[in-house]
This record gives sequence, C-alpha cells and structure tokens, in this order.
Amino acid sequence: MNDPEPPQHQPAQDHGTSRLGTARRLLHPVQIRDSLEFTRQPTLRNSALAGLQAAMTAAIALPLVYLSPWADLIGFAALGALVALFGRFAPERQRNRIVLHCALLQTLAVLVMSLIAFMGTPIEIQLVILAISCGVFFLASVSRGFGAPGALIFVFAAGASMDAASSLAGVFERTAATAIVAALAWAICAATEPLRHRATADMPAPDGTTRPLSQGLAAAGRIIVGAAVAVFVSHALGADHPAWAAMGSVAVMQGAHLHISMNRALQRMMGTVVGALLAWLLLTYAPSIWTLIAILVVMQFATELIIGANYGLGQILVTPMALLMSHLASPAATGAALALERVIDTALGASSGIILAIIFSTLKDRRDLAERHARRGP
Repeated sequence: MNDPEPPQHQPAQDHGTSRLGTARRLLHPVQIRDSLEFTRQPTLRNSALAGLQAAMTAAIALPLVYLSPWADLIGFAALGALVALFGRFAPERQRNRIVLHCALLQTLAVLVMSLIAFMGTPIEIQLVILAISCGVFFLASVSRGFGAPGALIFVFAAGASMDAASSLAGVFERTAATAIVAALAWAICAATEPLRHRATADMPAPDGTTRPLSQGLAAAGRIIVGAAVAVFVSHALGADHPAWAAMGSVAVMQGAHLHISMNRALQRMMGTVVGALLAWLLLTYAPSIWTLIAILVVMQFATELIIGANYGLGQILVTPMALLMSHLASPAATGAALALERVIDTALGASSGIILAIIFSTLKDRRDLAERHARRGP
C-alpha cells in the first residue's frame, strides 16, 4: 500500500491571513494590550522643545490677538501656533525649511477652505474637497518628511475654516491671523534651533522619513476614501464638525502597518473619551479667556512630553485642546455638545478607518500581522 501523498502547501488565504482572520487578530487581547504599552522615546529633548516652542508662540500671540480689534480671530491664531510642532527630528539645518513649508500649508488650508465656504459651495461638495485634502495633506507630509503630527494639523485647520466667514475681508483676515502667528512660530523655532538634539548614527531620527511616490499615492488614495466615508456618515448623523471624523480616519489609515493602525484606533477612541470629559468639566465652569489661554499653553507643552510614549495618553490632552480651540472660535457652542460630538465623530472616523485599512490591506500586511502575533504569544 502506497504512503499517502504529503499535504500540498496551502495558499496564504487561510484563517490567519484572510481579512476576516485579520479582523479577529486585531480584536485579540494581545492587540489591546499592545495599545496600552508605553514606548521608550529616543530623545525627550526635541519633543519637549517642540511643545515649548508651540506653547511660547501661543502665549505671545493669543493675548495680543484677543486684545486687538480682531479678537474673534483668536481660534485661527491658535492654528498658526501649531506649525512649531513639525520637523522636531529633522536633520540639522532642515527644520527651519520644514516649519516654513508647514506654515505655508497651514495658511493655504485656511485660505482655500474659507474661500470655498464663503462662496456658498454646497456642503456635499465641501465634504468631498475636505476628503481630497486629507489625501493631499498626507502626501505632502510624507513626501516632504514633515514628521509628526503629520496631516492631522492641516485637516484640523481646513475643517475649522468650513464655518463660512461673513465677508471676503473676513476670509483674508482669518488667513492673515493664521499666517502671522505661523511666521512667529517659525521665528521662535529658528531662534531656538541650537537647543535641538541632533540625530546621530547611534540615535537616528524616529520620524521625518519619506515614502516612495507610488506608496504615498496609494496610501493617499485610501485615506481619501476613508475620510470621505467618515465625513459623509458624520454629516448624515447631523454633526456640526465632520472634519473631526475625517481626522479620526486619517489618524488610523496613515499607519504604515495594520497593528499600528489598530493601536491608533484604540488609543484615539479611549483617549478622546477621557479628554472630552475633561474638556466638558473645564467648560462647565465657564473659564475666562485668560484661563483658557493658560490651559492651552500648559497642555500644548505637556502633550508633547507624553504623546511619544503612548498616543492614547497624549489624546487625553489633545482632545481638550482641540475643543478649547473650537470654543474660542465659536464661544456659543456648549461644552457638553462639543465633547459629545468629538467622541462620536472620533469613534466613527477611527472605526471606518480600521475597517477600510483591513479591506485595502495586502497579503503581506496580513502575513506580517499574523507573524507578529505569533511572536508575541497569547
């Protein structure tokens, strides 16, 4: 009697590397524990310096804007200060160029979306443009090596600008406020550049790397689809800030690996819930404008100290900062309404982002995840 033939090699489309199997792996307790872990930061100095530079910009600019005849532009001034966060690990003599490019892109985001809204463009078209801009901002960030926080800052600025200005002059005023404060951020970064830690062979830069154009274009296309799904569902639910859903989707889908995307989804949702509660508690006490500015300055610095160690922990501070900025731009909005919408939009964006990340994943992506889980054990 002949021995049975050995089993043939099975194709990789098995339980472990199918999309359904991948979804199950991403919901496994191993993945959830992974999202709770802390990462050792290669150097805290640059993160602390970036936070300090952004905080200094806000501390100088926001009181001046508030005391000026253009106090209503304080929210856009706050957007300009955020460009100081970019390029913290860039090679020597390159960071000033990166911050300058980010200042221009941030200003352009405000100008273009403000003009589109002012012209009375139907909201559906605005949402399509917002989704496309998510992909464009992502591609610009990865192709130019901007580093953290990546496309999210520009998407936040574009979303904030969808609240139409009352006049064409108002469009240019909010653009000017963003540009002037962004220029101040650039000047502060340039003046304090000698304080930055330089990357070495023993301690290379952890971010600021670029992707091949083909990979960047493919990722940008996926991000556009994910952002479009998120913003239209958010709009259908009656949300006032669909850009927040787009940001949740972008944060998840810009991850280079499936386990990173899932970590971002879990961390963003958990951090947002806690951060939104904190923002609601703060706004319940109706703090003065000076108190709000002081809180923003402190939170900006503290966020950069901790977000590199755990993204979810950083979101606990990022969320109230975003909500406080939104409150400054639109004081009539209540803290409870802002906090609840932020949680819903973030959950919607993160959920749609991870689902689409799985759908668009390659066989190699799914194999890498399976192998990673096998190495980490149950």
